[in-house]
Amino acid sequence: MRFLRVGPVGRERPAVLDADGVAYDLTPLTGDIDGAFLAGDGPDRVRTALTDGALPRADLTGLRTGAPVARPGKVVCVGLNYVDHAAETATPLPTEPVVFMKASNTVVGPDDTVLVPRTSTATDYEIELAAVIGRTARYLESPDAAAEVIAGYAIADDVSERSFQHERGGQWDKGKSCETFNPLGPWLVTPDEAGDPQDLGMRLWVNGELRQDGHTKDMVFGVHHIVWYLSQFMVLDPGDVINTGTPAGVAFGANDFAYLRPGDVVEAAIDRLGRQRHVLGQA
Repeated sequence: MRFLRVGPVGRERPAVLDADGVAYDLTPLTGDIDGAFLAGDGPDRVRTALTDGALPRADLTGLRTGAPVARPGKVVCVGLNYVDHAAETATPLPTEPVVFMKASNTVVGPDDTVLVPRTSTATDYEIELAAVIGRTARYLESPDAAAEVIAGYAIADDVSERSFQHERGGQWDKGKSCETFNPLGPWLVTPDEAGDPQDLGMRLWVNGELRQDGHTKDMVFGVHHIVWYLSQFMVLDPGDVINTGTPAGVAFGANDFAYLRPGDVVEAAIDRLGRQRHVLGQA
């Protein structure tokens, strides 16, 4: 299944796409797609309702698409998690996942405007596979157990301001938590439809130019390992978003790519997870 939320900011309505891409209204079953819905029997009830033909059709024409999960409690990120990205930044491969946080209110819709901070000199893009937690994860016994706590997957753009990140006191969070810095979606795709999270191609374009062309098989630490690892240090709650790293091709790398400016158009796609498109604006 592919869950999504549509409508104006703060007034999104939940919907689902079936295997044929037909949209159905979820408001008869839930008020939103959030941690409570994911942790309960919400997805199972939706699956049953789709099978029984019990949901009304939804017309999504002209509607804004919001982030596919509402109000995540936290956004946990893993850095330097692709071999080629570590190489382009001249950084040794990590021996354990490099973990940092983004403010949860960075999460916006997949096509919403991304704002360049007022004093920015180095706003960058990072396509990432995001895993959304569906059950509380605390001291998981093994990476295999992580599969049971993941509600689904989505596209994330881990937008980053590199001068804030690296030149303003060594705190990555300052370069990661600016407003609108985590477009998410368009869909939350359940694991059965997303397939193997280590078998997904991912691409990002800036103004039509292909900048990133990677594959999740090249992660240093796989998705299940990351979720297991994080659960040893923090409790992961339903609705939490985990960004799992970016492949090579960012502007902060060994290439001649320019940083983002207002008016630029960023498009990102991951196999089976859809596509997002956002225009850069000025904060």
